[in-house]
Order: sequence, then C-alpha cells, then structure tokens
Amino acid sequence: MRKDRLYLLTFLAITVLFILVAGISIRSFIKVGANELLKTQLESSKREAKEIANLISFQLANNIDKDSVIQNIQRSIENTDTETGFICMFDWSGKEICHPDITRVGQQVNPNQSVVTTVDGEMNSEDFYELLTNKKNVGGVRDFTEGNKESEIIYLYPVQNSDWIIAAHANTYKITGQIKSLRTKFYTIFSIMGFSLVLCSVILVRLIGSSYEKKLEVKNQRLEDEVVNLAKLNKDLDSYQQRVIEMEPESTNTVSEKGKKRILTYVRNELRPISTEDIAYIFMESTITYVVCFDGSQSTSNSSLDELFSNLDESHFYRANRQFIVAISAINKIIKYGNNQLKILVDPNSDVDIIISKNRAAEFKQWLNS
Repeated sequence: MRKDRLYLLTFLAITVLFILVAGISIRSFIKVGANELLKTQLESSKREAKEIANLISFQLANNIDKDSVIQNIQRSIENTDTETGFICMFDWSGKEICHPDITRVGQQVNPNQSVVTTVDGEMNSEDFYELLTNKKNVGGVRDFTEGNKESEIIYLYPVQNSDWIIAAHANTYKITGQIKSLRTKFYTIFSIMGFSLVLCSVILVRLIGSSYEKKLEVKNQRLEDEVVNLAKLNKDLDSYQQRVIEMEPESTNTVSEKGKKRILTYVRNELRPISTEDIAYIFMESTITYVVCFDGSQSTSNSSLDELFSNLDESHFYRANRQFIVAISAINKIIKYGNNQLKILVDPNSDVDIIISKNRAAEFKQWLNS
C-alpha cells in the first residue's frame, strides 16, 4: 500500500512539474514560431510591394499610359485577397486605384485599417504579433473568420514619378488561423511528450524501486542470519563460561598442567604476583605489556604476549590478535564489526577495541565450542 502511494505521488509530482515547465515554455515556443511566420510574411510582402512599385515606375518612365498601367495592375492582383497577403494601390488622397476586390476601387482607404502612419514607417514581426494579439483580445471588435475577412496594411512603398502608393496587406484572419494551427501543433506535441515522459519516469522509478527493494531484502536476510549467528555465538560463550565456573573448584585443588597459576607483574617499582584466575585480559601498547584484572587494577609485565600466552591455559585464554589476550570469563558480549569481523566487549571495559579478524573468526567460534 505504501509503495502504491509512493508511485502515485511520484506520478503526480512529475505531472505537475511538467505542466508548470511546459506552461511557461510553450508560450515562448509559440511566440518564437509565430514571429518567424510573421517575419517571413513581412519580408515577402515588402519584396512584392517594392517589385511592383519599381515595375510601375519603369512603365511610367517609358511613357506608358497611366490608364493602361492601372488596368494591367488591376488584372494581375484581382482576387488575390484570399491569400495570406496581397497588395493594392492608392493615391496620396487615400483613394483606392487598384484592389483585388474590384468593388473597393474608387473608395477611400479606411484610416482604422492602416497601422503604418507614414510612407517610411515599417513594422517588424514583434509589432505584427502584438497587433494580432491585441486585436484578438478586444472582444467583439473584429472577427477573424473567413466570412468576415480582415486585413491590415503592413508596408507602404511610393511609386516614383507619380502620386501613387503601393500598400502591402496582410490577411489577419488567414494569419491568425495559421498561428492557431501552430499553437495546436505545439500543444499536441507537448501533450504527447509529457505523457511519454511521465509514463517513462514512473516506470523507471518503479523499476529502480523494485531493484532497491530486492537488494534491501537480501541485505535484511543477511543481517538476520548474522544476528542469529551472533546470538548462537553468545549462547556458546555463556555455556563455555558456565563450564569454566563449574570447573573452578576442581582446578583450585590441582595444579594445572596446561598453564601457570600465577604470573609476575610490576606496579611502578613493586613486584606483584597475580593469579591467572584474576586476569581479565592482557594487551600490548607502545611495546609495553599491560595486565588488567577483573577488579580493574592494571600492572605491567616484562614478558611479551607470546611468552605470556604460552604459559596460560588455552582453554581459559584466547589470543584475539597481536595486541590482546582475553580471558573467557571477561567476555561480556560478541558483536559484528566491519566486514565479517567480530568485536569483543569485555568487563572491565577496554579503551582499545578488541577485534577478531574475519580470518580468525571461525577459529574463535571453534574455541568457544571446544
């Protein structure tokens, strides 16, 4: 139940994060795409207006009749207002001379239609995008549908040797439709990407989680096995200590053949013999051998650990490592330490850790079971 809830929260978190990122970035992508579209439209309209203006100027310079020029231009641009852009021509008074819609010829240019206030005025793609956005947001003013065609003058270019002006128009309803189509494509792509990303992320999290859970189960099983082994080891320790206690009365009446009953130690300049039954552990530090008794007293010995261990009863004392000899009666608890190593806790407590390496752990267990 917890895992399913975790996966659900992961799915929701990734979904919310993607929606936030996509919501911010998609606006920028749409604006960049729309600006590129409008930039292409502007450049195309400007180039067409200049070419036609230069052509008319050339014809007038060659004394071609103005009426013939007007008729030729009218025939060439007639019914072109269905495209994203078209051109028309009017004079300085604002009277339409040529227009794709023949019914507009002779009428005055709508002053609200022109966005370029002077002949030299120019519009860039960002201005054009702002215009379309503002017109769209003004409710009820303009309807960008094919039944109600709207256009804006985006570029003006004068015809030399005349009072005529070539105006480049942009069909806002057509361009708005293209931008809307572009927006739809972006949203579709982002939706597919988002669904795929979220789904793949959840599957990946689930796979990683399952793999981690399996490793955790294996690790827990190993820990359980180690706990059982340590419990058994401590149980063997208790049994061995109990056997030692039961054997003590018998050993007090006989001299042990396996080791000495006393060793000679020093406390400052004073000689002090210590019974081996009173020794808790012996350790070496900075080339000095220390003998620690069960009452916590500490003395030193001139013998090395090897010499002392050779004279001790191996059934009661164990050489834990190069630094320590431990009496069975002093062992309080055995715990796991590091990589398959064992740590012996003694009473009285030792300031230095008594560690049995993994190579000697089996030998130590066998010693406890002997």
